Amino acid sequence: MTTSVKLYVYDLSNGMARQLSQQLAGRQIDGIWHTSVVVFGKEVFYGQGINTTLPGRSHASDAHGAPQQVIDMGETALDEAIFEEYVTEMKDHYTADKYHLLDFNCNSFTNDIIGFLTGGSIPDFIKDLPTDFLSTPFGAALRPTIDAMYRRPSPGAPTPPAATAAEAAPNPQLASQLLQAIASQVASSNPAANPATQTLAAPIHAITNPASFNTFLKNHRASVAFFTSATCPPCRVIEPVFERLAEEKGIKADGRGAGFAKIDIDVGLDGKKLDELKGANANELRSQVDLLLYQAFPRTCLHSSPNPTLTFHLAHPHTSLSLPAIQTLSLNPILFTQVPAIDTVLSKLSSFIDSAPWPASTPQTPAQVKQTLIGTVAPYLKARFSGPPSTKPPSATPAILTSWSQATSALSSALPVPSLFPLVDLWRLALLDPVVGFWAASASAPSNPISIFIDKATTALQRPDPSANPRNYLLTILRLLSNAFASPTLAQALFVSARAALAAVVVPSLLHTDGAVRTAAASLAFNVAAFLQKGRVDKVKGAAGNVYEDEEWEVEMVSAVVEALDREVSSEEVVHRLTASLAFLLRLSPEYDSQVSPLLEVLQARDVLKRKLAKGGCGEDGVEKKEVRKLVEEVANKLCP
Repeated sequence: MTTSVKLYVYDLSNGMARQLSQQLAGRQIDGIWHTSVVVFGKEVFYGQGINTTLPGRSHASDAHGAPQQVIDMGETALDEAIFEEYVTEMKDHYTADKYHLLDFNCNSFTNDIIGFLTGGSIPDFIKDLPTDFLSTPFGAALRPTIDAMYRRPSPGAPTPPAATAAEAAPNPQLASQLLQAIASQVASSNPAANPATQTLAAPIHAITNPASFNTFLKNHRASVAFFTSATCPPCRVIEPVFERLAEEKGIKADGRGAGFAKIDIDVGLDGKKLDELKGANANELRSQVDLLLYQAFPRTCLHSSPNPTLTFHLAHPHTSLSLPAIQTLSLNPILFTQVPAIDTVLSKLSSFIDSAPWPASTPQTPAQVKQTLIGTVAPYLKARFSGPPSTKPPSATPAILTSWSQATSALSSALPVPSLFPLVDLWRLALLDPVVGFWAASASAPSNPISIFIDKATTALQRPDPSANPRNYLLTILRLLSNAFASPTLAQALFVSARAALAAVVVPSLLHTDGAVRTAAASLAFNVAAFLQKGRVDKVKGAAGNVYEDEEWEVEMVSAVVEALDREVSSEEVVHRLTASLAFLLRLSPEYDSQVSPLLEVLQARDVLKRKLAKGGCGEDGVEKKEVRKLVEEVANKLCP
C-alpha cells in the first residue's frame, strides 16, 4: 500500500517579491518560498522546530494564507510508524536555534523529508532561490542583515538594520517594504525564535538520504562531509573541531566558504570518492578544508589601498587538480629516532681518539675531550633518551651545548672523517631535543656541529677516491640532517643559509651503492621537499610566512630525484620516498611552467615513474604496495608532462 506525498508551497512575501523583485534585484523572483510536506493526513514543517498540524492549517492564523501551489511529489511505500520514527530522529537536527532564512530553513527540511519518503527532491526553483537571490547586488547587500537575525551579535555590536541593506537597492522605499514583509512573515513562522541564539550563519546540514546529499552538493561550490556514527570514538573526538571549522569556514556574507554536512555512515551514497581523512587528525582536517576552499575560490584578494585598485593572487594551476594520493601524504619529517647503546658509541669514539695522532694545535687535549663526553654528554643523553618513560626528559642546557660543541670542534680537527661517525650519531640523537635544534639554528658556524659535519661531508664527496667517502660517516650525517627538520627553526635556518650545502650532500648520496645510504638520502630529500611544500601550502591558505624558493636549486633537486628514481630498482621504500619528494618539489612550484615542466620532459620523468610499476622496474614485479602505486601513477599522470 502506498501513500501520496504533497508539497505545499507558500510565499513569505505575500506577492511582493513578484511585484518588486525586477525593480530591486534586476531579476524576476516570483516568491520567497516556504514549504511543508503533507503525508498521512498531516502537514509537517520546520520553523520553531519541527511541527505537525492538519493540512492547510499550518498558516491559517498568519498572513501566509493558503498555499500558492500544491505539488504532487509521488507516493511512498513507507508506513506511518516508520515516518514518525524518522521525524522524531530529525528533531535533534532541525531545532529552533538552527533556523536560518537562507541556509537552513523549511525548504532544507522538506527536501530531506521528500528524499526519505520518495527518493526525490523538491523543485529546483525552490532549492535554488537563495543562490539566485544572493547573486544579485541587492541580495548580497541584504545577506549581513539576514545573518544578523540568526546569530548572536558581538557584545556592544548593534544588529544591522534592514534599512541599511535596503539602501543598496535602486528604490530604497520599495526595498524596505519588502524587507519588512519578509521579516514579519519569518517572525510569524518562528514566533519563539531567539535572535540571540548561538547558532551558525552557515549551519551543519544533517544528511539523511542520498537525495538530500545530492542537493547539498549541488547548492555549495565547496562541500565538506563528516561521515560519522554514534558508536565511533574518533568521531566524538573530531566532532568539536568539525563544528568550529563550520563556524570559521562556512558560507560568509560574500558567498565564499564551504557547506558542512554530517552524514551517518549507514546512509548509502553513490559516487566516486576522491579523497578522505581517517581518524581524529585535527590539523590535517583544517589543512584539507583550507585547500578545498582555495580550489573552490582561487582568486584571492591580497591587499587593497586607498586607491580603488585591488591586487589579486591568481591560483596556481595545480590547485584545480585532484591529487588525493599526494594530499594524503604527511608533511611531517622522517626522523631517525633509534637510541643506540650510548656507552658503546662512546667507547668506539674513545678508541678512535686513543689511536689518532693528536695535533698540538688542537684547542683541547684528548683527556679534556673525553671528560666532556663521559662526564657531560653521556649523562644528558641517557637521561633524555634512556630514562624511565614516567619521568619528564631533561633538555640540554647552554653549558652542556657549549662544552660539547667545543669538544666537537677539537675532534673534527684531530680525527679523520671515517672516525667521526660515532660523534655525528650522538648529535643525530640530540637533535630530537627541541632545545638543541633551536640552539643549532643560531649557533655560529665555527662552533656549530652541523656546519662542521656538512663541510666534512661535502669535501669528502668531492674527492674521486671512494675511500675518502666513508659509508658510515655519510650514513650518519644524512640521518643527522634528516633529524634537523624536527625543529622548524633549524629547518628554516638550513634553507636560508645552507640550502646549497644540503644539495651537495643529498644529490650524490641518492646514487650511492649502499642501500641504507640511499634510504637515508631519500629521507633527507623528502624532508627538504616537505618543508618547501608546507611553505607553499601555507601561502595558498593565506598564512603569514616566507616561502624559500630558488629556481636553480629546485632544478638541481628535481634532476637528482628523477635520476635516482630511474636508477633505483631494488628498494620500494626508496622509490616511495623519492616519488613523494618529487611530488612536493613539483606541486605549487612557481617555476613549474617556465623551468620545471620543460625539464621533466627532457628527463622523461613520466616514463621513468611508470617504469617503476612494470616488471623489473622495482623488484621482480615492480612496485607492489597499493598506496605507492597510486602515488607513482598520480605524479606521473598529473604532474609530469
